[in-house]
Amino acid sequence: MAASVLPPAGDSHPTGDSLPVGDSLPVGDSLADRSVVADRSVIELARLLEHPAIWRGRSAARAETIPTGYAALDACLPGKGWPRTGLIEVLVSRFGVGELNLVLPALAALTRRPAARWCVWVSPPLEPYAPALAAHGVALERVLVARAPEPLWAFEQTLGSGAGDVALAWATESPHPREIRRLQLAAERGKTLGVLFRPRRAARESSAAILRILVEPKSPAGRSVVPGGDSFPAGDSLADRSVAGGMQLRLLKSRGGARGSIELAWTAAGNVTLGS
Repeated sequence: MAASVLPPAGDSHPTGDSLPVGDSLPVGDSLADRSVVADRSVIELARLLEHPAIWRGRSAARAETIPTGYAALDACLPGKGWPRTGLIEVLVSRFGVGELNLVLPALAALTRRPAARWCVWVSPPLEPYAPALAAHGVALERVLVARAPEPLWAFEQTLGSGAGDVALAWATESPHPREIRRLQLAAERGKTLGVLFRPRRAARESSAAILRILVEPKSPAGRSVVPGGDSFPAGDSLADRSVAGGMQLRLLKSRGGARGSIELAWTAAGNVTLGS
């Protein structure tokens, strides 16, 4: 039997003071047992802090990510890629300026995974161009285009269902912050990556999305062609030409990541837009 770690009742403390009431260990307890309990508590706390819903500033909890396909962008994002779960917002001057190029590498990777779930497009403003998607490695048999009278509601249901690896939606109106919060919670519940494309003016609004990126098309000369406007005139050929020059990204919100501007370049042959 192990010797008691406490002095017998009535013995004095090594310093000369008697042990205060409450310092004795329960029968069958030991400092070793308490150490085990403490270790377990530390492990449980560490696991809790690793949950992606917990934000700890620059030391944000680690979360599963997927590479964006752009090294410069990966370097600025927490986890070096798109979050595997959660809502991200891509703000654009107008829909169809090439914003799909941002997510195409991830869509290709996700749709070609073993046991891949659906890649769902909820009410896109223009028809996705299947040959271009296939040329960029997207597995078309895992792509589902859903048309709904209430796109944001359908988007929320898709995110929370757990049936998809990724879901894309386009918000033509300004959703209430409470709706954005519901989308974020749905994405967490369904372990799905949600990509919500919104007009550039939404940058002035608060959002529960874990990542927000402002996208501006770049001309071949390297100049942003939308210095302050929210949209291109309908049928503006400059807009079409500028997409070929690439994109300038501005990280507006990134939990645990960097903020600032990033330039991505691609050729016209490598660009994909809705309705190509």
